[in-house]
Amino acid sequence: MQKAKILLVDDRPENLLALEAILSALDQTLVRATSGEEALKALLTDDFAVILLDVQMPGMDGFETAAHIKRRERTRDIPIIFLTAINHGPHHTFRGYAAGAVDYISKPFDPWVLRAKVSVFVELYSKNCQLKEQAALLRLQLDAGAAGQGGHGNGNSNGSGGGEAVRRGDPVGGLLAELSARLAAVEEQAEALTKQLNEAADPAAVATATHLERRLTGLRRALDALEPGGATGPLPAPEN
Repeated sequence: MQKAKILLVDDRPENLLALEAILSALDQTLVRATSGEEALKALLTDDFAVILLDVQMPGMDGFETAAHIKRRERTRDIPIIFLTAINHGPHHTFRGYAAGAVDYISKPFDPWVLRAKVSVFVELYSKNCQLKEQAALLRLQLDAGAAGQGGHGNGNSNGSGGGEAVRRGDPVGGLLAELSARLAAVEEQAEALTKQLNEAADPAAVATATHLERRLTGLRRALDALEPGGATGPLPAPEN
């Protein structure tokens, strides 16, 4: 499984070094950006599981950078965790959430807490990628099955065409069941996590829980559309 990419945005090299030390245990790909402009350039070419974004930066600050990220269709669903060394009170925190953050952490922060929060989004991103890959494989199998059925013609009286369709259908049914089971496991984990976050009665926790629920709902809709008797037309793409 390909490693997830985590974007670290801070104008101070020592802060980036500290973030890398904290997150290195996750064994993912850490990408540095020393400004908002540099972060936006990185987001043009790569997909990221989560963005850690410093608020106080010269030039384009964290709020402005987040606004640009949320305006782009490609990047608007990437979770953003704001990091700030200055606490201006509830209004300042609210501005972070209004800019699209799923969490807002003041420095100095607990390394264990930060690592745990980032790991949630990395795990969700990885599961999302797995489901996308398996859904793409399923599409290929469905297309191959339809082409195989059409190639047998309508005049086959010995039933071999129907048997071939069944043989082609069995792997598809098995893959659907496997996809559904894997997603159900993720949903169960997310449900427990959401309960814990909501019990924290923290705006950041509630925002994180809402983000998790929205992404999983999109994945379930996409999978349900593949089930027999599911929605017709183009398959809805799982959210990033």
